[in-house]
Amino acid sequence: MTPPPTRRRRGPGVPTTPLLPRKGAVRRAQMITTYGVGSMVAVDNESFIVAGIDSWDVKDAPEIHEHRLARTLGVKSFRLPPASDEKSRDGVRVRRFPLWHSCPECNVLQPVRKFNSPPGTNECGDCKEDLVPSRFVVACTNGHLDDFPYWKWLHRNNREDGATGACGGTLKLTTNGRTASLRSIVISCSCGVPEVSMEGAFRSSALNNLGVRCEGRRPWLRDAPAESCSEPPRTLQRGSSMAWQPIVRSALSIPPWSGGLAASLAPYLEELHECEEDDAQLAFALKLISKKDPNLAAISVDSVKQLLRAEKAELEDLGEEPTHDTHRLALLKQEYRRLRTPSREVDGTHDDEFVCEQPTGDTSPLGEFGIVEPMLVKRLREVRALKSFTRVIAPDSALEDQITEAPIALTEQNWLPAMEVRGEGVFLRLDEKRLDSWATQEEVTHRVERIRANHERLLRERASDPQHVPPSPATPRLVLLHTLAHALITEWSLDAGYPAASLRERLYAEETGMAGLLIYTATSDSAGSLGGLVAQGEPDRLVATLRSAVRRAEWCSADPLCIESEAAGAGSINLAACHACVLLPETSCERNNGLLDRALLVGTPEDSSIGFFHELLVD
Repeated sequence: MTPPPTRRRRGPGVPTTPLLPRKGAVRRAQMITTYGVGSMVAVDNESFIVAGIDSWDVKDAPEIHEHRLARTLGVKSFRLPPASDEKSRDGVRVRRFPLWHSCPECNVLQPVRKFNSPPGTNECGDCKEDLVPSRFVVACTNGHLDDFPYWKWLHRNNREDGATGACGGTLKLTTNGRTASLRSIVISCSCGVPEVSMEGAFRSSALNNLGVRCEGRRPWLRDAPAESCSEPPRTLQRGSSMAWQPIVRSALSIPPWSGGLAASLAPYLEELHECEEDDAQLAFALKLISKKDPNLAAISVDSVKQLLRAEKAELEDLGEEPTHDTHRLALLKQEYRRLRTPSREVDGTHDDEFVCEQPTGDTSPLGEFGIVEPMLVKRLREVRALKSFTRVIAPDSALEDQITEAPIALTEQNWLPAMEVRGEGVFLRLDEKRLDSWATQEEVTHRVERIRANHERLLRERASDPQHVPPSPATPRLVLLHTLAHALITEWSLDAGYPAASLRERLYAEETGMAGLLIYTATSDSAGSLGGLVAQGEPDRLVATLRSAVRRAEWCSADPLCIESEAAGAGSINLAACHACVLLPETSCERNNGLLDRALLVGTPEDSSIGFFHELLVD
């Protein structure tokens, strides 16, 4: 990571483009999921905020093409975050934040520029001690971020009516060490006002009651003007997960976009679309393109037309007025169709990023589980792109049009930072007739309705317009498939040696006609594409895994409290689900561990029939 250059005077021997210092390093994948644009990164005793992508130097960063996802997000391509060595001039830019620091020796608390630090250091000019960045920041639901208003917090109720301006005193921050609570963090001022602790600073109305308003600042965007904002600011810990919540969108590479042809032609698709109706013009366009890239000289007109027809068919899935929701559902429907269709490797070229085959063994024993047509995804590629982020509240796909997303660039860009994961997976589909029959049971619908009601209440609380909140996606089908996916990931992590965080779910259940789940490797390291997960999808092993997963879900070490829970999880959008049974690392779950109910798998002690797999538990 590279902080912005300090201003220096030009003179003899001073280069006009100085080599920028490096301040720490993170993995490329973390730039999408953990330390993306707008997040705060601690480096040794300093703290920085990752700058917008319009300040990144990505001239040498590899380009990623995933046409379906790019169309959904309205960009032309994706790029890996730049990775560079100490001598290069590129990299991800960062800016110092928060700006308020304290000295652990003299306890002075003030903006960092007032400490008179020697050039290139971050230490107190008087004590020569390393400065400590402020632990506290303020943010609002619109994504704005600012330093904590220490002076206003200390001087509340201690100023004469009508008084304006600062007192001119020196603030100090001390910790008495008596407890680990905020009461032990004390702010004082040399002007003589009574000292105040930080206790109560995290209450939702604490800053609003002081008259502190959001200033609309966006320190991660260079030269960004302050915005008008009416949202109340909230105090957050600098390292809190709620200080930065990424909005990541992903898609699987499926035919015809999973082959080498699609990747090669991606930069020229717009040009080819203009002449797709005339074979002669299309051939001439290909000839011109092959002069730019000789590797494309062997591409035929028919193969290009097939690619263009596939894109036209995908556009029809979006309808006349596509929205965020229709784009997302179109992606899922296209993937669901491909996952149900065998797609073998062509000519052993290894160019295809999607290989999906039926198991070689007898799949009839899976019928008692309601599983039909399992598929082994022997090769897949997923692209995950950082679209934007939120603060204070967690993003929810159901609120795509209602939640304020903070931008990752001040000016519009035709690319987004992304990462690609290559791995393997197992696709399972439930018998829809059996599923629909089970979902009509009164107790099943009653339990899911409780989850739905709690989820819609949560959506109303987070929405900018509570009167126009989309309905919750919670249905018996979705909750069952989601909980089953968690049970299988837990079982494979215990039985097959996979770390739970190395597996990931992808659900196909939000619309009638889809009733499937894909569990795949979420990392490309040793737990990635070595064939271990595909081997678990063979019918004989899969039967044993399903039986063991269902029996394991029958009992939780937190029972009877867990199975009898009336509401659980963040926002009370779970029922029988806790960390002792079906909750997973959040990187493995696409719904932040929400909309789960173990009782829909195995039933309850009072009524076992509501469990979809309850017949397997009868001795």
